Parts: sequence; structure tokens; C-alpha cells
Amino acid sequence: METDQVTCALFRALLGRDAEPAAVANFRGMGIEAVARAIVESPEFRQRQGAATGERSPFWHYAARFDAPGLMWKYAVSGLQPRPGLIVNFLGVVIDPKFLPLILRGMAGEVQPVPMPSNWHADIAEWGAVLRAVDLAGDTFVVAELGCGWGCWLNNACVPAKRAGKQVFGIGVEGDPGHVEFAKEACALNGLLPSEIAVHHAIAGKDGWALFPRQEHAGHSWGLQAVFDATPEQRAEALRRKTHQELPMLSLATISGGKRLDLLHIDIQGAEVDVIRNSLDFLDSNVAYIMVGTHSKQIEGQLMDLLLPRGWVLEIERPAILSLAEETPLVTVDGVQGWRNRVLRPL
Repeated sequence: METDQVTCALFRALLGRDAEPAAVANFRGMGIEAVARAIVESPEFRQRQGAATGERSPFWHYAARFDAPGLMWKYAVSGLQPRPGLIVNFLGVVIDPKFLPLILRGMAGEVQPVPMPSNWHADIAEWGAVLRAVDLAGDTFVVAELGCGWGCWLNNACVPAKRAGKQVFGIGVEGDPGHVEFAKEACALNGLLPSEIAVHHAIAGKDGWALFPRQEHAGHSWGLQAVFDATPEQRAEALRRKTHQELPMLSLATISGGKRLDLLHIDIQGAEVDVIRNSLDFLDSNVAYIMVGTHSKQIEGQLMDLLLPRGWVLEIERPAILSLAEETPLVTVDGVQGWRNRVLRPL
């Protein structure tokens, strides 16, 4: 039996699913024992074995209208080599540990595998939603990331899109000045040209002004929340005490710069409903796909109330994960929703 047939048979027997072409190609030429060992040592197999003993990861609990793991394997890059002092993920995206020192310390030099069902950064639902938007795009791919941090989704979307031969443009919006510099550095590190990115030191919302907290060390806090519609007294006090900085607040129409967005990635610490509610007409006519991180069960329901009646299709969803240890339910992991614009991306 040829290696390709062996790989397909082992995937069905051990993982309960068909092998994607990238995985088949990756195992080509290996012996049966080597292929089997690689599969049983994979995070996906270990997670599925854990499910049989009641130890199933919550990150397997997503619902989708498309094959999210298959897309991850489709865009995974084989033969990646380590980079001294850096991390390389399964898409070939290079990450400097200094961007998230409290999480990435000790990972320098790693080439990280396809994250089944998750890694330090994201889970199947979020990877799947982002790569779905890349996959549905035509010859060009434009992404806007609100709350872009170190530019994680600018890079994780544009790098595979560019490798697939698409012309790319990434727009980032970030309130922390240190993170803005991280985003620019990360994009350069990953071969995105200055003409292919624009990173704004600003807040997403409606055109105006907002306050954003200051932090001493970039990369240490990623949950900073902007203060919208601050009173003159709040603004004066915050600026006097130097606890916040005043930043321009930009609407989605301003952020897009007249470009149609193939992907809008929103992770803005609970303000996502307000941004979407204030931008519904723009979204309908100018955004093909939305990946939104949800910070409460209430937000998840509100987004459904806003988008479903307008014809948007919820294509992938993994609910926020709660802890009930305290009197009030506490969100320990944000949820994920991936929405397709039925008008701009009909199937």
C-alpha cells in the first residue's frame, strides 16, 4: 500500500476523520510505523483520547458550517525551520517572545505544530474563522484588526494570504503605544512591506476622542479598556494624573480608508457590541467576514440579535467559557463568533 493510502487509512482509524492534503503530503515517503507514531503523538490524538476518559478540552466544543481543522491543515506550512530567539507557528508566522513575555518566556527557538484544539494564542474556532475569511477572498485580501496588540491577526491572516498569491493589506488599530510599535515590528519581521500595512494609534468606535489607560511595560497587560464619551472632568483628571492618554476614536468607515474588508477582526474588551451596532450599514456593504471575540454571554446574544436579522450567517462559534467558583459567573476564556456576509460572500 502506498504511503498516501496508509496515511488516509490511519487518519480515519486513529482520528476519526479524513486526512487533509497538506498532512498527506507531509507524511509522504515515511514508513507505516513512523506515520502512526506521528499521529498518536500529535496534540489532536491526545485530546481525542482524553475525550474518551472524560478529559475533553473545552476548545473542541465549537460548532461550524465548514471544516475548520481542514482549513488549518490546508494553510499549514511543512518543513519550517527554527529561528534563533524567535517562535515560528504552523503558518510560518514569526513571533518575538518579548511581545508577550509573561506567556512566551522559554519558547524561543520553537517551531509550533498545528494547534489542535488550541495553543497559547487561540483555538480551532478562531483560527478557523480567520482562515475561512482568507480562503473565501479573491485575488486581494484586506483585513482590519481592532485591538491589534502586537499585530497577531494582521500577521496570521496576511502571511498565509500572501503565500497563497493574494495581494494583501492589513490595517491595525491599537490604543497602547508600545503595542503599536510591536505590531509594526512584527509585520516587518514577517515580510509585510510598509505599503501593505497601516497601524493606527487610536481607538475603534465612532469618530471622536477616547481615553486609554497607560501601562509602564508593553506586553504585560492585554485587557486594557478604553473610556468612551468621557466627561470634561474625567478627561482633565486622567490627563493630570497621567493614568490615561487621549486618543482619536475612529469609525470603521474611517479605519477602512475606502477599502472593502475581507476580514474584520474585533477583540476590544467588551466594546464589540457598540462598534457593531453603530456600524451596521457599513458592515452590510463593506465587510465580507467578521471574527469577533466575545467577552460575555450577553454579548454573544446581542451580536446574534444584531446580525442574524440582517442576513449575516453565523459560520463558526465557540461560547465563552465560564467559571462558577464565585457568586457571579466569571468569563475565564473569551468566546468566538465567525460571521459571513451573505451578500458579499454568497456560497
